[in-house]
Amino acid sequence: MNSKYKFIWFLLPFIAFALICFIYLDFAKVDVLNPKGWVALKQRDLIIFSTLMMLIVVIPVFILTFVFLWRYREGNEKAKYNPDWNHSHLAESIWWGIPCLIILVLSIICWKSTYQLDPFKPLETGKKPVKIQVVALQWKWLFIYPEQQIATVNFFQIPEQRPIHFEITSDAPMNSFWIPQLAGQVFAMSGMRTKLHLIADEVGEFRGCSANISGKGFSGMHFIAKASTEADFDGWVQEVAGAPGQLGWAEYTQLAKPSEDDPVALYRLTDGDLFDQIIMKYMAPMKEMAVQSELGGAVCGED
Repeated sequence: MNSKYKFIWFLLPFIAFALICFIYLDFAKVDVLNPKGWVALKQRDLIIFSTLMMLIVVIPVFILTFVFLWRYREGNEKAKYNPDWNHSHLAESIWWGIPCLIILVLSIICWKSTYQLDPFKPLETGKKPVKIQVVALQWKWLFIYPEQQIATVNFFQIPEQRPIHFEITSDAPMNSFWIPQLAGQVFAMSGMRTKLHLIADEVGEFRGCSANISGKGFSGMHFIAKASTEADFDGWVQEVAGAPGQLGWAEYTQLAKPSEDDPVALYRLTDGDLFDQIIMKYMAPMKEMAVQSELGGAVCGED
């Protein structure tokens, strides 16, 4: 068989593997690569661009690996033998210059994207954002709508084409809040308030999950983010506002106890500053100082 055709057969496994990967990504509908919001779309584009830039180096390396294996095999007597060759300005320029150029381009693109996609940066659309406060519990998610005076567990609904402003904290081990089709992940930490801004470009239900292992109930710590029309969202808010369950501090202390695979739950919010109370419960030094101050005042009064 002609040596050219032998080399083609040698490359076939690599080509087949690449085709399988492309077919899988096309049909599997990976959430990160199937965005439904402006933020997730920009992140998807950044992932693809960065990958293609890096493949400029990776693909030639793989191809040259097969070329060298074939050309300098033991049975090929036509390969040039040059034991004294030890330097080439052209080769040095290629394997140093191209990677440096790629790194320069990637650094500029990533630097701009870091500021453009800052999760703390509000989205300017001319519409009033919906504020949702998120609490990571063991092992469930609590969503509080302070303006609508409602709360939900493992489910929330938002209007499409309207910015969403999340405030995120944790009343359990550190976790990570993530809706792959709408935005990147943001960590939730006890006693701290982080932020995330996103927008849904179309109606649909999107999978949300915990992106940080947090114990035995981690696998069931997921939720549904539903985007609907503005009218459907208003109707849903009215429905939840009429729910029989209510959520104040007393009910929250029971809800916060560890539990697994919790179903969706809807509540009327009876404590408007519940989210702030959850954060403040971890401010132990401030509480101790306040208690000591009160005790000191009482002692002075007795004297």
